[in-house]
Amino acid sequence: MKPSNDTNPKTRRKFLETTAKVAGTGALLSAFPIPISAYAGAAGEIKVALVGCGGRGTGAAAQAIEADPDVRLVAMADVFADRLEDSFKNLSTKYEGKGKVLVKEDSKFTDFDGYKKAIDMADVVILTTPPGFRPLHFEYAVQQGKHVFMEKPVATDVAGIKRVLEAGKMARQKKLNVVVGLQRHYQKNYREVETLLQNGSLGNIVSGQVYWNSAGVWVRPRKPAHTELEYQMLNWYYFTWICGDHILEQHIHNIDVANWYIGSRPVSAQGMGGRETRKGKDHGHIFDHHFVEFVYPEGQVISSQCRHQRGCMNRVEEVFQTTKGSIKVNSGNRSLVKGYDGQSILDYKGQNDINPYQQEHNELFAAIKAGEHRLDNTEYGAESTMTAILGRMATYSGQQITWDEAMASNLKLVPDNLTSFKDQAPILPDSEGNYEVAIPGKTRFF
Repeated sequence: MKPSNDTNPKTRRKFLETTAKVAGTGALLSAFPIPISAYAGAAGEIKVALVGCGGRGTGAAAQAIEADPDVRLVAMADVFADRLEDSFKNLSTKYEGKGKVLVKEDSKFTDFDGYKKAIDMADVVILTTPPGFRPLHFEYAVQQGKHVFMEKPVATDVAGIKRVLEAGKMARQKKLNVVVGLQRHYQKNYREVETLLQNGSLGNIVSGQVYWNSAGVWVRPRKPAHTELEYQMLNWYYFTWICGDHILEQHIHNIDVANWYIGSRPVSAQGMGGRETRKGKDHGHIFDHHFVEFVYPEGQVISSQCRHQRGCMNRVEEVFQTTKGSIKVNSGNRSLVKGYDGQSILDYKGQNDINPYQQEHNELFAAIKAGEHRLDNTEYGAESTMTAILGRMATYSGQQITWDEAMASNLKLVPDNLTSFKDQAPILPDSEGNYEVAIPGKTRFF
């Protein structure tokens, strides 16, 4: 089986060439020295820093600890002190007496540049803050020569994508391992289907449908003491600058599978979306539904659905039609592949498979321990993130948008150099507390 971090060389090369033309790539890369990897592979402890101490960060830290007996959590950073303390207590309780959590009071950082202090203390960093901050944190980690696990998506805007790609080049030169939390690449039932596609058993994908239709997520109430920026960072899911909208934050998983299995990224997208049921002032300004048609280089059309509406049909899976049959695959460890003659090609039920969230850490720390540079998920992580951003651009504007147009745009949502909760938020409510929402047909995609 092809390793999960392999990519289609021709397609990925085109992606980077396009990015280089529109971004002037190389300028950032040449500005920094290229030291060797922080951990070259040897006996002894592997120091880990956690940046972003919410539920996903706490889970990722535990998975890192479980991945190798020499892993030690030595530093934590989060701008919300209560989140950091809750995460620390949960992990300390879970691993009490095992010498795994070595975080001292002076290695807990809650200021806005605390991520730097935590990263400086470690060999490996876990980046699990809301995604708007991912490019900044990833860039710093790579500059410091650290191996990285970072959650998806890797950015929320085009400027962030370009920044991640530049840092990815630096990571490759430093021979750093980078894993992106698109864990289906590390899930056995998805890999089984990939094997069939790679060996020609299924022919070529000609079309597909990908879904993330669910009821939605939490809302955190505004308190009188909150500044606007603090409120938005607590309710990050509902603000595009820090979340990217749910087409990016959740549906990226399904979009990523389409890119992965086709071996390419789309050339254009068009779609529709809006706010039908989730449209109060406590829901920021993101949409509650999106439908996008992505067109790929060889004419394949992938229909993409995501919805956050209660009381509706829930569906989270990927379906494809190929020249030889059909594919249905989902995160419940199930893959069903049939030929057009009705005969089963694959009926996979992985009831005892390793949790892919754990497997991605297992493979990361195995590579680090062996002193090998064999995991580099940056390009496909950035490419799938950009695909979802392209979809959001199409639904927000109501226009058909090409990949090259999107990459050439000046879309930058995340402010530079936030220093405290007193800083101005990048989007502000009106006098009634409502936020400006995209209007298809009027909103410009960039």
